[in-house]
Amino acid sequence: MLNSNLREFLEIPYERLEELNLASRTMQVEWQPMEQVERERREYLVNEKRIKAVSVCFTDLEGRMHMLDYDKKFLLNSADQLTFDGSSIQGFTKIAESDLRLEIDWRAFYWLPADVFGPGKVLVFGHVRDKDGTFFDADFRGRLHGYCEEMFRRDGSVPNVSPEIEGFLFKGRDAERNYYDTGKFEVISQGGYYHSLPQDPLRLFMDTAAEVQRAMGFQNEKDHPEVGPSQFEMNYKYCPAIIAADMVQLYKLICRQVAQRMDMTCSFLPKPITGINGSGMHINMSISRGDENLFYDENNEANLSALGHKYIERILHNAEDLCLILNPSVNSYRRLDPAFEAPNEITSSAVNRSAMIRIPLAGKRGTRIEVRSVAPDTNPYLLIYSLLRTGGEGPEPAGDAEPPKRIRKRVLPGNIQDSIRLFRRSEFLKTIMGTESHAKYIELKLMAARRCPRDLGNLIKRSEIMFHHEVTNQMLWNTF
Repeated sequence: MLNSNLREFLEIPYERLEELNLASRTMQVEWQPMEQVERERREYLVNEKRIKAVSVCFTDLEGRMHMLDYDKKFLLNSADQLTFDGSSIQGFTKIAESDLRLEIDWRAFYWLPADVFGPGKVLVFGHVRDKDGTFFDADFRGRLHGYCEEMFRRDGSVPNVSPEIEGFLFKGRDAERNYYDTGKFEVISQGGYYHSLPQDPLRLFMDTAAEVQRAMGFQNEKDHPEVGPSQFEMNYKYCPAIIAADMVQLYKLICRQVAQRMDMTCSFLPKPITGINGSGMHINMSISRGDENLFYDENNEANLSALGHKYIERILHNAEDLCLILNPSVNSYRRLDPAFEAPNEITSSAVNRSAMIRIPLAGKRGTRIEVRSVAPDTNPYLLIYSLLRTGGEGPEPAGDAEPPKRIRKRVLPGNIQDSIRLFRRSEFLKTIMGTESHAKYIELKLMAARRCPRDLGNLIKRSEIMFHHEVTNQMLWNTF
């Protein structure tokens, strides 16, 4: 063990962390010039001697978050030459064309609680670029970032998103990877919806994770146990879409890190335990321009504007095609079970919890649509990008046809094989994703599906956990 008395690395109190991270968010919200922000960040890193490393994050096609720690001095001297092996990232590049570049998004800069992530580090999100400097096809953070910036520069429009992310807490570290040997998860609490005693393991976990989230600028609203034993949800304020997608990744990172420090595992598998409710990630969406909520109209049905209704209509019309993005794993189709309040009906409603889209009761600022049929293991950048593009410009029902909800009851696919087939046929998704990324995504999903029984039955199978994209690693994958 090194002598800590010889080292002096940055440790910032939580209250100050929150101030710094909220100020950093303002740079993103206002789309401050990148050159100006980079200049300020570089000056800060040079002057703050107690920072030893910068964690640069990016997300692969399936939604896994990857982190590279760069020595601060190296990064400052080589920020335009950060390369990595894309062939080691599933769904990125082939061995013969492996090198990819990282471009730092200096606006998306976070100070980290030292007691959870270690002292002397800051975190920043990055974009992946191809060898020729163009945005890499499979990096959907870059695509979402570009789309949101284009909306803002065009007329000041801002897509706002608020995710409601559910998860489970299990006994022991690495419980998901150990499932291959154990075949089960052990819950740490038997409580149910809204019920958890103060200082019990679930409440201690939520309290700690919420403190870290607040320090990182999440602007928390509430947290509570969910319906399933050891299941939780922590809610925070809506924000612009690119920040919201980053926060999904940070939320999961924080929860996993806090759980591990408490000798537990935080899992975002959609349905880890047979016979109890699964976990979802409801996505609340609206569009604003300045102080005006473009989804609000007090004279329209449910106080939702024509624009909001059009978003619903287009998303519902393309629901089957979108389903593989909303529910990207074999395990996620277990959650779409109507016996457990599953939102698998392709319809919208203000009250029906089986509806794919809900229109929540809200005032002028809070009027929005809530897409409920989303699993927490989706790629948040691909998800939000696809919903925005589909709602804003996707194919619509034929002009002389009634809205689908009035013709017949439609439901989402009940298994990943059907979902892959429907996704494959979508020319619109192929267009907005790019032909290559669309094909890569299908290939990745088929690889997992072929390692699992086609008829899954009622019990959770080892293979759907073991080959889940958030769980598997090279060692597990090669046991097939």
